[in-house]
Amino acid sequence: MYAVDSSLIVSDSTKNLTDTTRNQFKETTGQDTIKMKNESGIETVVTILANDSSWREVKKNILHLFGGAKVKYEDFELSADYIRLDQNTNVLFARGIIDHNEKYIGRPVVIMPGESPIAVDSLLYNYKTRIPKTYGVMTEVDGGFIQAREVKRNIYDEMSLYQGLYSTCDLPYPHTHFGIQITKGLVAKNQIIAGPSYLVVQNIPIKFLIIPFGFFPKQDKKSSGFLFPSFGEDASRGFAMRDIGWYLTFNDYWDTELRGSLYSKGSWEASVRTQYMVNYKYNGGFNLRYAWTLMGVEGTEDYGPRKDFNVTWNHTQRQEANPGTSFSASVNFGTSSYMQNTGANGTYSYDQLIQNNMSSSIAYGKVFADGKVNFTSNLSHRQDINTGKVDLELPSFSLNVSTFNPFKSKNSIDEKWYERITVGYSLQGRNSISTGDSTLFSKESLSKFSNGFQHSIPISLNLNAFKYFQFNTSVNYTERWYLQTTRNRLENTVEGFETVRDTVQGFARAYDYSISTGLSTKVYGHFKKKIGNIQEMRHVITPSVNLNYRPDFSDPMYGFYRDYVDQNGALTSYSIFQEGIYGSPSAGKSMGIGFSVDNNLEAKIKSKNDTSESGIKKVPILQGLTFSGNYNVAADSMKLSNISFSGRTTIFNEKINLNFNGSFDPYSLDEEGRRINRYAIKDGNLARLTNFGLSFDYSFNPNANKSRSGNIDSLRNSMPNMTKEQADALARISTDPNAFVDFNIPWNLNGSFSFQYSKTGLTSSITSTVNVSGDVNVTPKWKIQFNSGYDFRAQEVSLTRFSIYRDLHCWDMSFSWVPFGQYQSYNVTIRAKASVLQDLKLTKQNTHYVY
Repeated sequence: MYAVDSSLIVSDSTKNLTDTTRNQFKETTGQDTIKMKNESGIETVVTILANDSSWREVKKNILHLFGGAKVKYEDFELSADYIRLDQNTNVLFARGIIDHNEKYIGRPVVIMPGESPIAVDSLLYNYKTRIPKTYGVMTEVDGGFIQAREVKRNIYDEMSLYQGLYSTCDLPYPHTHFGIQITKGLVAKNQIIAGPSYLVVQNIPIKFLIIPFGFFPKQDKKSSGFLFPSFGEDASRGFAMRDIGWYLTFNDYWDTELRGSLYSKGSWEASVRTQYMVNYKYNGGFNLRYAWTLMGVEGTEDYGPRKDFNVTWNHTQRQEANPGTSFSASVNFGTSSYMQNTGANGTYSYDQLIQNNMSSSIAYGKVFADGKVNFTSNLSHRQDINTGKVDLELPSFSLNVSTFNPFKSKNSIDEKWYERITVGYSLQGRNSISTGDSTLFSKESLSKFSNGFQHSIPISLNLNAFKYFQFNTSVNYTERWYLQTTRNRLENTVEGFETVRDTVQGFARAYDYSISTGLSTKVYGHFKKKIGNIQEMRHVITPSVNLNYRPDFSDPMYGFYRDYVDQNGALTSYSIFQEGIYGSPSAGKSMGIGFSVDNNLEAKIKSKNDTSESGIKKVPILQGLTFSGNYNVAADSMKLSNISFSGRTTIFNEKINLNFNGSFDPYSLDEEGRRINRYAIKDGNLARLTNFGLSFDYSFNPNANKSRSGNIDSLRNSMPNMTKEQADALARISTDPNAFVDFNIPWNLNGSFSFQYSKTGLTSSITSTVNVSGDVNVTPKWKIQFNSGYDFRAQEVSLTRFSIYRDLHCWDMSFSWVPFGQYQSYNVTIRAKASVLQDLKLTKQNTHYVY
């Protein structure tokens, strides 16, 4: 259809040169230059080059170039396997050749002034008029490709084309699966004027939908227009037409999408998404979504609509916009059932369907006094989707002063011990409420805000002692200001005596302080005896001990605690600040000894494949193995606290990072599972293990993680000011076959394992899960992805999904299948890769999603 004219093709660069005319030719080699007159009559230098050979017809003044020929004339550049230059007519002709495999190769590639390179089958170019005529053209236009039998450019920089095809495929016809056939057309600066046009699918012309003529805008900026919907089927809501709408662009810095979805059983959804940007200052966007969903069986009491909404807003301020000041927003709130009732807005995204909470944050910060004072404020929201509980901070703020040395002399040469005393200060304030999402805006809930302020002043001193020890001492003073306190009293009700808690309005202050002094050092151990490939082992122990003291702030002299007789007739002490947002000063005197031991063990191993000194490498065996606890001398019983431990290590040549933690209880239990003041060692046990956790993950193909990280970093660098929604999409990119499929990685397999054990009394609980995910290239164009797992406690398989991806060059095809479980479903999608046709897609979807 777009083959070059047969009269312009020769099969070899030398077959048309006969011996009888050899005296008319002059053989030349290498690079040469000739002088030609342009349209103004001024001589211009033309640079020519032929990798194979070049011949000049002296009588006709024609130059022939063969094999990788190149010509440069002012801003015009051309390369082809054959170029003919006629100096009499100033006309240049270029084409490819047919090789011994009967394939047309060496097509001309031409660069016009101010344009991208264009590949053609053949070309005629007049140097005087500068009007080219091309045959078999292929060029890119706004993400699509135009192929045409003939294209001619006029003096007004307009192109007229004959027998053209517009498609999203960058390969020559007939590889194109989908396109628009344009019989005749004119490509101007701001528009394309087309004659009779019709759709071509798989080389089948659909002429009954022919368009007699058309005018299409060709703009270099965004424009408003129709948003094509997608179609599918939902088991509960019926057939669907999703995301039909209109795109509005107001200027280069602000645009809006209005979308809606309709379902055959009566449900509908609507959304407004807006994005904005001010260069070098800020950017962001918000999305308002509302859903009216019919649920239940018609004719029953449960049948009726469910009204849900969801609001997201993201805002990012660039640092250079206002140095020293920051402002950001990440808002996501709405009804807790929105994602479940709408199937994650019709996307059935499993990450959104299984999420347990929503959170929001709007933050403002400013730095004062050359960075020494930092102020931050925050409005935040956290919503538990399962329980409907909402926690609001309206607002919270903090003012922090960097630590300074109040006694340090500016002119001191020998630093005195007291000059190393440091002092800091911080002020925090909060105004919060916890309530249900259904009663959030009621008058009763709004009256239950809890607020307060907290001042903290840490004073510390660090010195070197006895050459090998580090001495530290600190005093921490904390003061809290509240606008309400509580009073407990006993009230006689119909059901008997009950404890009633009253709130007393008015300013009240509470304070506490503590003192701590300690020593720490490091002990190094070396084991240099060679054991196999182990050349040396090194053990670093960091022990520390401290003395700490805190008074009993429940003493009546402070006035922080009061007594009342409870419903059992017992005299009970309580804190009047027990409902305070920053808590209450602790009851009970504490005077203890704290201790901790940190261990790091590593080995130097000789490589089997390297006998040189450089073949020795360090391998960590144990990292951060820490034991810590406290002994309270002032306590009347059970003075020793639980002993906690944690650590990490690597195995299999540092390919698996293994983390573990837990705690030991040094006291025994009675027959009912209660702790008693008796050390477990007296019963034959060193201590009781009360909890233990272990987790690790492993990738069997490290190159897959490197490739994925590299691609994600590339995308992140191309969008330095991405919103939270974009960042979340980027985090999910590896699980979406339509978003990211790397055929350069032939296979990948990831595994992770987590284990948790706890036993606080006589009963114990164990949770353990394993997850497996991966992908494999079946062929260079087919990839299969999967993820699954198993919960050993629930004894069931976790969410399992299989995805098949097929690369159709200029199209994508994917198939996703959840074979069992609550979200059992399948989805088939075929869509064009070109960004200008992202709304052009064919989707077949079926789901057994249960509301």
